[in-house]
Amino acid sequence: MSKPVIVQSDNTLLLEVQNSVFEEARDAISPFAELEKSPEHMHSYKISHLSLWNAASSGLKYMDIIRRLKRYSRYEIPQNVKSHIKEQMRRYGLLKLIKKGKNLLLVSKDFLLLNQFLSNRNIKKFIESRVDENSLKIKSHSRGHIKQALIKTGFPVEDLAGYEKGEDFALSLRETALSGEPFQIRDYQKSAIDAFYKGGGPEGGSGVLILPCGAGKTIIGMGVMAEVKTATLILVTNTIALRQWRNELIDKTDINPDQIGEFSGEKKEIKPVTIASYNIITFRKEKGGDFTHFNLFDSKKWGLVIYDEVHLLPAPVFRISSEIQSKRRLGLTATLVREDNMETDVFSLIGPKKYDMPWKVLEKLNWIAEATCTEIRIKLSRKLKIEYSAATEKEKFRLASENEEKLNILKKIINFHKNANIIIIGQYVDQLKHISDEFNFPLITGKTPVSLRENLYRKFRLGELKILIVSKVANFSIDLPDANVAVQVSGTFGSRQEEAQRLGRILRPKKGQNKASFYSIISSNTVEEKFAHNRQLFLTEQGYAYTILDEKSFQDFISSPSSCN
Repeated sequence: MSKPVIVQSDNTLLLEVQNSVFEEARDAISPFAELEKSPEHMHSYKISHLSLWNAASSGLKYMDIIRRLKRYSRYEIPQNVKSHIKEQMRRYGLLKLIKKGKNLLLVSKDFLLLNQFLSNRNIKKFIESRVDENSLKIKSHSRGHIKQALIKTGFPVEDLAGYEKGEDFALSLRETALSGEPFQIRDYQKSAIDAFYKGGGPEGGSGVLILPCGAGKTIIGMGVMAEVKTATLILVTNTIALRQWRNELIDKTDINPDQIGEFSGEKKEIKPVTIASYNIITFRKEKGGDFTHFNLFDSKKWGLVIYDEVHLLPAPVFRISSEIQSKRRLGLTATLVREDNMETDVFSLIGPKKYDMPWKVLEKLNWIAEATCTEIRIKLSRKLKIEYSAATEKEKFRLASENEEKLNILKKIINFHKNANIIIIGQYVDQLKHISDEFNFPLITGKTPVSLRENLYRKFRLGELKILIVSKVANFSIDLPDANVAVQVSGTFGSRQEEAQRLGRILRPKKGQNKASFYSIISSNTVEEKFAHNRQLFLTEQGYAYTILDEKSFQDFISSPSSCN
């Protein structure tokens, strides 16, 4: 069998799917290349600046990448691609931020490069003076700003300036949770904690850990807290996630519940461990006004800030993060993909990727459920086709998403999975209300009161509810461990991170058969089909394959004696 990779002179890689070493090659190139397209026979990857800087920050070397490419490349690697990889890998670590006494210095062996920055008006405003040939003194409180400015010129900064200790606050992890379950940090969780903390040295303390939903990112966060032993601010997506973090901390650590503060729309507590939602942090009384609660970042001498679901970080929190670079900063996420292309801001302000655990590896180890992904394509009715043909592009997406025929497929999926715990997820509230009315299933949207949401989630966990309809408020940070079927009836255009998060709702390990099913119902030959392909890119990169069925083949599938619920 020929080698499956073709390296092209535009820094793209073509990976042949129908090859005996496809998976092996995919796993070898994923740490330094980003999947861009995934049609049936040939996947396309891009070797980007950021993918190479993240590879360098995780310890990968230039020759490691070249060896991998030579092993799987069908043809000789173009010289300009080698040069691109070598140059970008060289750039990470070329500039370093260090602390010398009370001074923050930008240092480099390349003094000509520093000269170049002194003549750049977007950079020199953060420079106080030249210390010597190889170092510049950076203005106080400009640590984050200088990193942002430099990465925009194509030069990432390795930040070795260290961190403030913060107020002392020690906690320990329990060996048996309060719930009575035995509790132990898994090997990969320990590896992630060590990759971030680095023994407390200056090379550790800021960065992003990437693990699939259900892999225990909250536990990893608690493990980091146990290492750092300092007052900690935890930022989460919503009040439900806030309370889940609180419950986990109480269950699995020796923290006294009185030492955990909730900073939300309902409470404004500041304790040694304080959990706040992004919504409350970015609240302002009027458009264009000050952010009312930014003072939370200065209200205590925090030594650690944890950003849960860091891929969703709002722009104002990026802004405040540029001011708190002396705090240790931990980003937790299942995917660093952002549709707004602000991955470089995550890299410079939160930190580079420190640990990335492939989803399929954890699946093989049985730490997350084995998931099958199925896309069911249905037709538009004659009436809807006429309406669709005259609609604008935006209207076309909504018409295709709310295709009434989806209810027939949904009904068949529910009947097929009679004993399953099913979540139905969608983008459009009117569509979800219609499904709720049609099937008489409870619905959770952004307007559902928190107390009612918590009650419905609780009933679902206890098995009192078998089917729950949720809007995009349940895309992330919702712990429904027994959910084993998810049906996506509509989504946010081509959002890759949303697709990953929605699959993640059903990946928590199951008792008995550790399996889950993820369905997307799509209107065929519409813009929704085009966006669906883009949504699937990240999961395809992780090794998930979508089975594409039309209405007839889906009916044949669920009618087959070999199919099982």
